[in-house]
Amino acid sequence: MVELPVATRDGHRFTLEAILPENARARLLWLPALGVSARHYRPIAEALAKHDVAVFLHEWRGHGSSSLRAGRGCDWGYRELLLDIETSEAAAAAQAPEVRRLIGGHSLGGQLAACRLRLDPAAADALWLVASGAPYWRAFPYPTRCWLPLAYRFLPWLARRVGHLPGRRIGFGGSEAAGVMTDWGRSALSGLYAPAGVTADLEAGMTCFAGEVRGLALRDDWLGPMSSLLYLTSKLAHARVALDTLDAGMLGTVADHYGWMLQPEIVAQALSAPVDREYSEEPASSSVEAGK
Repeated sequence: MVELPVATRDGHRFTLEAILPENARARLLWLPALGVSARHYRPIAEALAKHDVAVFLHEWRGHGSSSLRAGRGCDWGYRELLLDIETSEAAAAAQAPEVRRLIGGHSLGGQLAACRLRLDPAAADALWLVASGAPYWRAFPYPTRCWLPLAYRFLPWLARRVGHLPGRRIGFGGSEAAGVMTDWGRSALSGLYAPAGVTADLEAGMTCFAGEVRGLALRDDWLGPMSSLLYLTSKLAHARVALDTLDAGMLGTVADHYGWMLQPEIVAQALSAPVDREYSEEPASSSVEAGK
């Protein structure tokens, strides 16, 4: 594991962790889920390195090696998270130039990886998504969609009231900035990505990415069902999309939002293997329609 000190234009500092195989054929910038530190993705990084993929583990503001902690007087939103991603991209490019460029993530990480490609469609050749999807309430099956709008209003309100989201106490996320939760709630209620302070039209720009998208849903993951993954990838209208569902039998562990992280070998194999069918907008093993 290589540790790369990174500093952003506004003074935020963090460590970009990297595993660099000797004959890397690609480099992947990996973005964590909400409230999850980069170090928890070391197993998937090690698994992908066996497939000659150099992996760079990004750190969100407010977590792990980040120099910031969310609270009153220390706030940020998706705008700042997207700028941090751009900084990590530059550091990864310096370490592994002249190889295929990948960006991807888990849950919120996958969403912001897609948003990054909407800002700069040439930033990567492919997008990898695991247990990720848009949080839009209409993209979830019944009965989950019935109570989601209430949660999407309550959690941002709580974050603003307290000064940050006390995620560890309530069992969702970590100590999250109020601005992050506001942007998250806005996208979840509207189905649109329009973060505060981002002047670019992400919804219009998303169609410019014409690379590949590999998406993996977990069979028992109610936080990121295939329907929400379909909704997210439908925004990348010109991309070549291949989606699949993994179950517990395939993984050798529980097929939920976090279980795959402890035994990620099958996930790494599925992401790095050549697509064995034509790209399409539909997954090979799901009949769920998003947003209906």
